Amino acid sequence: MKFDIVTLFPNYFNSPIKESLLAKAIDKKVFNLNIVDLRSFSNLNHKQVDDKPYGGGAGMVMRADILAACVQSLKKRGSKVILLDPTGQTVTQKIALQLSKETHLILICGRYEGVDQRFKDKYVDTQLSIGDYVLNGGEVASLVVLETVARLLPGTIGNSDSLENESFSDRQGGIQLDYPHYTRPEVFEGISVPEILISGNHQKIEEWRQNKAREATEKLRPDLLKRV
Repeated sequence: MKFDIVTLFPNYFNSPIKESLLAKAIDKKVFNLNIVDLRSFSNLNHKQVDDKPYGGGAGMVMRADILAACVQSLKKRGSKVILLDPTGQTVTQKIALQLSKETHLILICGRYEGVDQRFKDKYVDTQLSIGDYVLNGGEVASLVVLETVARLLPGTIGNSDSLENESFSDRQGGIQLDYPHYTRPEVFEGISVPEILISGNHQKIEEWRQNKAREATEKLRPDLLKRV
């Protein structure tokens, strides 16, 4: 799989990627990552990529022609163009799973007041957001999408079983949060590990985990259960 991330700040991605499991996955060629400097496609003075909005108003708008030139240079058959934008649908584990089946994702980091609508209409396949709030730009959001998708690719995470049982995965009863986890010491500040987890009865342990996952979801995120 290949990821292209289009940004005005290519250096922004250096440390977050190098300091994560993504770097190891790239080294193992699980996926390919290319950071694209949008300004390299501008022939305007000072490599400008934005302009004042028609109709007036505050802020600047990213130009459709420069974005289009960039996407045209990257897009191939089967490519999916994603704009990180506050108006997009919120990223979920289900969306991440769907995107992990693609072969090429072009992630465009929005900036300023937004992106010219004509570019959205003609070139963007999907708009995604990571929450109901506004960031300075789409760089943070693109890293979230990159990691949520890339970690689902075979070879990124060593233990694939952990992916099937983590929060927001589909289980019996629908989408649920993860069950609570425990490790050594067996007693911590007077609190013992639940006896069932050291019983050796794997069937009972699995039943306990399913019940606890359901309880956690009902308490912390009952909205997830309503989606089923």
